[in-house]
Amino acid sequence: MSSSNHYDVTRWPHGDPHDDIGAVINSILADVRERQAEADVDDGGKPGAVVHLPPGDYRLRTPVLIDLSFVRIEGSGHGFTSSSIRFNTPEAEWPGLHELWPGGSRVIVDVEDAAFRIARTGSPRISSVEFSNFCIDGLHFTGGDRGGNPENSYQNGKTGIQVVDANDSFRITGMGFVYLEHALEIWNADALSVHDNFIAECGNCVELRGWGQASKITDNLIGAGSWGHSIYAENHGGLLVTANNVFPRGASSVNLHGVTRSSVTNNRLHSFYPGMVILDADSSENLVSSNHFLRDHEPWTPFFGVGNGRDDDFGLLRISGSDNSVIGNHFSEIVDAQSLRPAGAPPVVIRIVSGSGNHVAGNHVVAKDVNATSSDSCFAAQVDALLATEASRGLPVTTVQVDAAATGNTILDSGTTAQVVLDATANAFRATPSVGS
Repeated sequence: MSSSNHYDVTRWPHGDPHDDIGAVINSILADVRERQAEADVDDGGKPGAVVHLPPGDYRLRTPVLIDLSFVRIEGSGHGFTSSSIRFNTPEAEWPGLHELWPGGSRVIVDVEDAAFRIARTGSPRISSVEFSNFCIDGLHFTGGDRGGNPENSYQNGKTGIQVVDANDSFRITGMGFVYLEHALEIWNADALSVHDNFIAECGNCVELRGWGQASKITDNLIGAGSWGHSIYAENHGGLLVTANNVFPRGASSVNLHGVTRSSVTNNRLHSFYPGMVILDADSSENLVSSNHFLRDHEPWTPFFGVGNGRDDDFGLLRISGSDNSVIGNHFSEIVDAQSLRPAGAPPVVIRIVSGSGNHVAGNHVVAKDVNATSSDSCFAAQVDALLATEASRGLPVTTVQVDAAATGNTILDSGTTAQVVLDATANAFRATPSVGS
């Protein structure tokens, strides 16, 4: 039995953490429950515990169940490296690679389930569970074949961290998530912090389900698969999505469903498809400001031509809701006109589908027609595409489209008269001056 509330999984006398770290952590938590059985001992009694994972590989064959507050599971390095690049490298070249697998303090998920499941009903809500500074690796994708390689399917039934009951003040910081169908799935969160994590090459990255308030998703590096969510939240109020660098392969960068009085600010958002940021299900009174949107083409051969099923008139930013502010964003639409759908129609940048009182002002759109190419080198292809700013043809776009079901909206300085489509008798409009006008 430990004499303190700090546990090292490699020194715990029960079980082998390298063979099944799940069983070891569950044993440690059972010890915490036994030793901290009284709710009030000298104004305390249940301080919780820290479980430490030194650098190393730890298989998880038994899911971890956490039903205690004040538990912190921490490692010594988030250990992320691209499994996607490795699995799309010819196997004959693997002996020349410096490493093949993620590292650091690495949990290898060997169950088609949630590796870490947090569940406790009753009062008070489970509180202050923390995950920090280790890697959760789903190891392989095993779903439908894509281009001859099931490792590109983003499907394996595995979840990194799943929180199923109402919770308060959880923290996920400095983590690495890779090759999981769902990295983070958190229900009914209050004051959640998802900060400074590397969550990529997962089917879905951050999913805030049910309802929640006063939470934040900040300063993360994030990238989902082409059918999944990079950042998704439903029925949340007071959510802060700020300073994230969202990679391009997710079906959406940020999708807010029934979210109110929240902020999407100062993010760098990159996508290969329309529908980058979606405010739907009457998402209202939100601020979308000072973000950089880049829509371009997939340049890496294994995923070249893959889409998310949306046409280019869907909008890069799509709003179904009222009283939202879209202010001071930069949009770069750098696409091959020959690949647009529907053919011949200008792509739409900001589309207000329904709602009133939305305020769209001071947004800048750069649109260029380029020749889409692909390369077998993921890193080189994407860097070359990002840095290419040589002279190219201008691309006609609709910078703002206000559908007939949306009235009483204000559009200011976000496109010329020729670039904005709306009913000026039902919405207020001030055009961006044209050069030479």
